[in-house]
Amino acid sequence: MLQETVDEIAARLGASATLEDRSFQLLAYAAQSGDIDMVRQESILRRRATDQVRAYFEGYGIAGAHGPVRIPADADLGVLARVCVPLRHREVTYGYLWLLDDGTLGDDVLASVGDLVSRVAAVLAQEARSRQDLGANLRELFSSDAEERSWALSRLDMRGPVAAIAARSSPDRVAALWTLPRGVLADPAFPVGDEPLVALLVPAGQAGELAGRVQSMYGTMAGVGAPRDDPAQAWRSWREAVHALGVAARVPALAPVALWSGLGVYRLLARTSSAGLRELAAEIAVLARDPELARTVETYLDRAGHVQQTATALGVHRQTLYYRLAKAERLTGRDLADGENRLLVHLALKAVRLL
Repeated sequence: MLQETVDEIAARLGASATLEDRSFQLLAYAAQSGDIDMVRQESILRRRATDQVRAYFEGYGIAGAHGPVRIPADADLGVLARVCVPLRHREVTYGYLWLLDDGTLGDDVLASVGDLVSRVAAVLAQEARSRQDLGANLRELFSSDAEERSWALSRLDMRGPVAAIAARSSPDRVAALWTLPRGVLADPAFPVGDEPLVALLVPAGQAGELAGRVQSMYGTMAGVGAPRDDPAQAWRSWREAVHALGVAARVPALAPVALWSGLGVYRLLARTSSAGLRELAAEIAVLARDPELARTVETYLDRAGHVQQTATALGVHRQTLYYRLAKAERLTGRDLADGENRLLVHLALKAVRLL
């Protein structure tokens, strides 16, 4: 329906028309009429506008506008003059209709397609509400119960590959998750222990970008699970996303968005029970009480025992490093020249971070 309506608008106005959602993702476009600029060309080819172009357009207040906004040309950005018609329904903007303007799109001409613009806005609003309703199915889709997952899948028209995102919300911010691209399912209060999380299931190819956007909305942390070709296995990606979020919250080097695929040894430790982590951390309890010494040993082991690299990273003399390493060996009773001892101490130091 959206495509047919955009075609009709373009035909009535004799202008090139493009329809995008609130996140500037392309939804439909009419056949080209007259000149074409780089922005329209890129939007059609890449299915969404660049961040630079988005910032340019948003600078004209299109998100809150109640009527058409005329945007001048910008040669540096490759932008021809155009009219942006915000698609609003019940005082909420759900998308934008873009019309290349050759000077013939007066206010009266634009008013002649007002009925079609209202129709498109209503359709987008309905789709947004429908997507929110479908998002409620995530609780069943991410369930450990196979029957619940099967029931949820029967209600969803979903194709893989998909990936799950877990994020922490913030009491100081309200995120407009409905502005995310179509094809994204979201639950802003997914129950996980005592702390509800923001849960999303997204096309795998957009997972990294969308996790960054959601993390920015809340200003907190996010974790991304590994992709799954079969949506029936999305619950596994969700488990990984929750683990990745936990790591992001405790390991600054992997924050604010942690990808399961990039966690390294933390993938193993994140799946270890709290009791198991405490048992492992107890191996170097005396070392953990001295943060500088613990950091020295961890940096040394992170660099595979390379003395000069470690000294440079810590900003200390080699002799200072040797002194600290010898002290750590005395305190722990572990010879760091022994491979198994090094592995145990290294893992124990990582476990301490997760605790």
